[in-house]
Amino acid sequence: MRITQGTFSFLPDLSDAQIAKQIEYCLARNWAVSVEYTDDPHPRNTYWELFGTPMFDVRDAAGVMTEVNACRRTFPNHYIKLNAFDSTRGRESLRLSFIINRPPAEPGFDLVRQEGPGRTVRYTTRTYATERPEGERY
Repeated sequence: MRITQGTFSFLPDLSDAQIAKQIEYCLARNWAVSVEYTDDPHPRNTYWELFGTPMFDVRDAAGVMTEVNACRRTFPNHYIKLNAFDSTRGRESLRLSFIINRPPAEPGFDLVRQEGPGRTVRYTTRTYATERPEGERY
């Protein structure tokens, strides 16, 4: 199962050249770029781990790609995404976010049905990745 979160998630994976073009687009608009990673890609998991620090002062796509490649080497079996923030209105607003690395095998999700009082039925999703302890999921 292919996780579809963020911009470009329904497209084939972007090449490094395409990622660099997107970074250039963000930097041309003075957006701050950051790299995040996780081994639990549940849609409600919005708190991915930050790799390094947000790159507020980087103005070259090659500098950001260096950080991206360092994250890929450190966490080759994790999901990695690139975020771009706009601070022009005095607050950090997420403008662009897309996955730039995936583990070799994506386990997918389980649909859990829960029956409650009065014929109430609730459905939730549970990622198969969480069946293993953190750090050993992929």
